[in-house]
Amino acid sequence: MTTRLTLGPVAAYEATEIDDQEYDAAVLAPIVDRDGEDHLLFTRRADHLGEHPGQMSFPGGGAEPEDATILETALREANEEIGLEPTEAEIVGQLDDIRTVTEYAVTPFVAHVPNREYVRNDNEVAEIVVLPVSELLDPENYEYERRSHPYYGDIVIHYFHVDGYTVWGATGRILVQLLELATAFEAPEKVDRSSV
Repeated sequence: MTTRLTLGPVAAYEATEIDDQEYDAAVLAPIVDRDGEDHLLFTRRADHLGEHPGQMSFPGGGAEPEDATILETALREANEEIGLEPTEAEIVGQLDDIRTVTEYAVTPFVAHVPNREYVRNDNEVAEIVVLPVSELLDPENYEYERRSHPYYGDIVIHYFHVDGYTVWGATGRILVQLLELATAFEAPEKVDRSSV
């Protein structure tokens, strides 16, 4: 069975923005059509990076002074990290900003991108990973836990285990919102993305 994301709700969604963090960043959640099935493209961060080494993430990074908009940040970073040309990204919509423990407000954008080979930036990306949405939706591949955070209180951590990779943390929170908007997925515990 092929799995398709229903993107109307993503396109119509009015995202909540955060403006009280030290830094701004943006990521692109790229949707790739492979053989009639939707996949999502992730990067595995290089092991030598100071923040979140080795973790799965969406292409993206911090805003630079030359970026006219936060969307431009996402497109520039995706170009730097995986060689996606800005004109190749067909933007579908924007998801809620999230706070990270590193004092970033991260703005996620969802986009269709071509099904082609992408070239990773060795300095930032250890691996480009494309995972089928059907596997991300498989209940056998999902788990969560509650944690008590010293600053944010009671929080929920989501884990998606697919093909030997684990998507969690900030990327897991973004993925949960995308799947809840675009599929029948429902996280067992609601989480306030703006505060964790």
